[in-house]
Amino acid sequence: MTDHDRPAPEADGPADDAQPATPAPAPSPALSESIAAAARRSGLGQLAETDTSTSAALLGALGGVRGLCETILPGLVFLILFTFTQNVPVSIVSSVAVAVVFTVARVIGKTPVTQAMAGLIGVGISAILALITGRGEDNFLLGIWTNAAYAAGILISMLVRWPVIGLAAGYLMGDGVAWRRDKRKFRVMQALTFLWFLLFAARLLVQVPLYLAHTDAATSALALTKLLMGVPLYAPLLLVTWFVVKGQFPQKPSRTTADVRPTK
Repeated sequence: MTDHDRPAPEADGPADDAQPATPAPAPSPALSESIAAAARRSGLGQLAETDTSTSAALLGALGGVRGLCETILPGLVFLILFTFTQNVPVSIVSSVAVAVVFTVARVIGKTPVTQAMAGLIGVGISAILALITGRGEDNFLLGIWTNAAYAAGILISMLVRWPVIGLAAGYLMGDGVAWRRDKRKFRVMQALTFLWFLLFAARLLVQVPLYLAHTDAATSALALTKLLMGVPLYAPLLLVTWFVVKGQFPQKPSRTTADVRPTK
């Protein structure tokens, strides 16, 4: 038999040569539905579910203009006031007040309050920590731990060979977990997940030393870096992730026909 007569290798083999020949079991239907629901609520999910232009879709995934203001303004108020006054209570209370105003405005306007409430809770917990200790840098302690938790979770998902971006993309695009049997897709999903790990790791590498410096100048720098490493890094990475996902899963079924059950 010549080389041309030999059958081609199976295309749906394990995602990596080091992976066992028997594929890992797919998530249960209940877990699959939970993953799909979480993916739809994510920024990637909001990009996937919209038919508007890319720029409008990205703005929507970020919460719109109001959502951006709710995310950025409390931290900006703290940065400005603390930089010029070094007064922890005034800076903290003013930051919380901005978050409260946004939340009340949503309640009065009868618009969804989930994002505003989440931001208010985060700002409130951070404010309590800073007011208890009297140190402005403790206003950012919760954010540092949150970044650490995200970085650890993402890294674990890569190590156990279930990259979180792949899970989100698979269920959003109607592919379930079938992408794990495609070596190319698996590696792309691992790479995208690693980029998200780098985002949270970079925040920690920059912000933790500033937090540990325990000086007013370092606290102001910490507030600034939190703003600069927030939406300005998150938004372009989200967009890159979506473009790559669309390239890997070009045929997205409609929501009415998409099957979120695990691929057998």
